[in-house]
Amino acid sequence: MGLFSFRKKNVIEVGAPVSGEYVSLKEVTDPTFREEILGKGIAVLPAEGRIYAPCDGTVTTVFPTGHAVAVTSDEGAEILIHVGLDTVKLEGNGFSVRTEAGSRVKRGELLLEADISFIKNAGYESITPVIVCNTSEFSSVEAKTGRKRPGETCLELTK
Repeated sequence: MGLFSFRKKNVIEVGAPVSGEYVSLKEVTDPTFREEILGKGIAVLPAEGRIYAPCDGTVTTVFPTGHAVAVTSDEGAEILIHVGLDTVKLEGNGFSVRTEAGSRVKRGELLLEADISFIKNAGYESITPVIVCNTSEFSSVEAKTGRKRPGETCLELTK
């Protein structure tokens, strides 16, 4: 077996949950995300508001306000998608949940919808952190910045 196939077996590719411009967490103004307190990851300036499963796995948490969802991949990566900053204060306005905790999902399956214009017009940033909450279980978490469509790899996790 060659090095490439060995490497691929130990790498988990996390798909982009939403179309947009993927940037470093350093560009997020909220220190909880910028300083990687919840874990390493990437952030996206969303081009639209349809949020998709980043991997095959199980929905572990859906916040009642619809502003965030967590999925645990079949390989054990715990991925949090937090739509916007401080958007919990919108109390669910502008969000429609399309899944529930405990649901099995496939990469690319719709999880929630967010009205990005509504979020911005209400005075909130729409930048969306995508965090690996169990970062310590991986030897590396590599962010793949740039413009992405849903499903394209935005993070590579190495076991």
